[in-house]
Amino acid sequence: VPSAFAVLQALPLTSSGKVDRKALTAPQASSSSEFVAPRTPTEEILASLWAALLRVEKVGAQDDFFALGGHSLLATQLISRVRSSLGVELPLRSLFEAPTVAALASRIESSRHSATGLVAPALVPVPRTTALPLSFAQQRLWFIDQLAPGSPAYNIPSSLRLSGLLDTEALRLSLEALVHRHETLRTTFREEPSGPVQVISPPTALRMDVIDLRSLPPEQRQAEAQRLAEAEALRAFNLTTGPLLRASLLVLDEQEHVLLLNVHHIVSDGWSMGVMVREVAQFYGAFVSGLPSPLPPLPLQYADFAAWQRQWLQGAELEEQLTWWRHQLEGAPQELELPTDRPRTHRTMPRGGHVPVVLPRELSEALDALCLREGLTPFMFLLAAFQLLLSRYSGQDDISVGTSVAGRNRAELEGLVGFFLNTLVLRTRLDGDPTGRELLARVRDTALGAFTHQHIPFEQLQPMRDLRQAPLFQVMFMLQNLPSTELSVPGLSFRPMSTQGRVAKFDLTLVLSRTADGFQGGLEYAADLFDASTAERMARHLLVLVEALVSAPERRLSNLTLLAEDERRQLLVDWNATRAGFPEACIHSLFEAQVRHEPDALAASFEGNGLTYGQLDAKANQLAHALRRRGVGPEVRVALSVERSLDVVVGLLGILKAGGAWVPVDPLLPRERLAFMLEDSGAEALVTQSPLLERFPEAHRARALCLDTEKDA
Repeated sequence: VPSAFAVLQALPLTSSGKVDRKALTAPQASSSSEFVAPRTPTEEILASLWAALLRVEKVGAQDDFFALGGHSLLATQLISRVRSSLGVELPLRSLFEAPTVAALASRIESSRHSATGLVAPALVPVPRTTALPLSFAQQRLWFIDQLAPGSPAYNIPSSLRLSGLLDTEALRLSLEALVHRHETLRTTFREEPSGPVQVISPPTALRMDVIDLRSLPPEQRQAEAQRLAEAEALRAFNLTTGPLLRASLLVLDEQEHVLLLNVHHIVSDGWSMGVMVREVAQFYGAFVSGLPSPLPPLPLQYADFAAWQRQWLQGAELEEQLTWWRHQLEGAPQELELPTDRPRTHRTMPRGGHVPVVLPRELSEALDALCLREGLTPFMFLLAAFQLLLSRYSGQDDISVGTSVAGRNRAELEGLVGFFLNTLVLRTRLDGDPTGRELLARVRDTALGAFTHQHIPFEQLQPMRDLRQAPLFQVMFMLQNLPSTELSVPGLSFRPMSTQGRVAKFDLTLVLSRTADGFQGGLEYAADLFDASTAERMARHLLVLVEALVSAPERRLSNLTLLAEDERRQLLVDWNATRAGFPEACIHSLFEAQVRHEPDALAASFEGNGLTYGQLDAKANQLAHALRRRGVGPEVRVALSVERSLDVVVGLLGILKAGGAWVPVDPLLPRERLAFMLEDSGAEALVTQSPLLERFPEAHRARALCLDTEKDA
């Protein structure tokens, strides 16, 4: 059932006559059936914060944050705005436990009265006269770069399609203004006795390479642009010499260009790319019109954040965060034992592959509805489904998955370019065969605890490093909720192009985002470990598990199948359709036909000795004639007891050629057992080897044929 309705005079259409979903007005949803206006100053401030973040016109006291479209990233932003506007530090869990304006306002008032909550130091500019430290996240990437210099694993490539009349110089000046505005884009790194430090270069002219592809036939230009984009994505950066931002412009025709941006992760992240595109568009709109920069200087820079983080995360605060994580990760498996198609090896540039993952619109809407009922976010649900998939594949019930958080838990950081991203380890235990609903509750508690303690730098967890695999986790999951980088200025539009990287940082990385047509994204896999067919099968199985969890969350996990109907039919029916017609002939008759066809071909070999079909047939015939002389024929049982050798094959064929029935007897069995088997089977003859005769009863020794002496015992 839709959560909101909007009445339109007509549906907006695209030039091709289809419904233009992006032009549709977002309905003003409300989680309550009757609008209740905010009643206190705190409720009024919260309602205005929600309206600005969620982009709705009005918010009532009983409206639910998540029912209005909120998610984990927006929740983090709301908490930072509450801190700035109301001076109260709330844990992220508070919003999940009190998701309405009224309930959260009550939490805020209680926090004020009890004076609880962490108070971080003020974030202020620091002098540039002393060495500037790296943030904890930068220090991690610096260390990784020392292990594998020049690896493109931490490149952040971005391709933008520019449609319309382009002023190339205005675009170059816009990129130059961006670099001048954000110190981190002109920062390099240097090792000093005290450790690595940031080195901020003064503003200089920016170089933008222009590559004209108009000499190529029109049908080849896009393919060449894609090739150049992928090649640029793999170009290495030198963190010491820089620059750590590169820009290239590909000219497809007069009104079609592709802007290639590549920046190292140590100075940027996914959120930053949105900031960069947005500000480049603002600069370009001003410069192309002959106007000055529309953006004022920034009051803070990334180096200020790095110094603030170092000052804050120490002492009691650092220890409190570390204590929680140590308890959370105590005893966690160091390796996820996924069955791989090839053995694991150490490579500085592990090859990556990519397969699409698509959740249909109807399933995505049902998923959203379930999350609202259960007090979850889609991130938590999809993480639970992914961890269940990994548990099924690995056979383990303790699954750790990595994820990234924006790290911008203060409003003043939202407009900065820099590496604020932090990595969290989300560990879920699936033991005890819980129901789907119980699994979702476990994942919710884990995620809320991790988000509450998200400030601890990943490196502070002191993971043991193994050059063959990532520490603490080898699988990553991300649900992208970043603002769109699709922008436009008069006469020009900026649209992102898809560029798949070819380097895999982890064994598996699942990245999804919410679109108008449902959750979509892809599964990146280490091509050195997995085949594309394996990754595709994982993606199909994930979809099946999501459908099962949505449709029946009350079922036990052991009752949820991985297999789609066509796979079940293939396993249970198609691959078991083994009925086949057999010729109406005995085995030794078929063997004799092969003897006539290829008498000199090798028939059997053992430890360097061999028999051709002709030789084997001759020996078997010799044995058969001897057995026939001793009365062997139909229904007569003959025991064959020889050591592992070519005599096994000779004896079997000889017995069958004589018309007898073969009774296999292991000569290594105890004497009493051998006697019992010969007596119980009613064997009237014994085919053996002379060294084994003493192991058999006297009565059977008298009726034995020894293959190694080719005569009767």
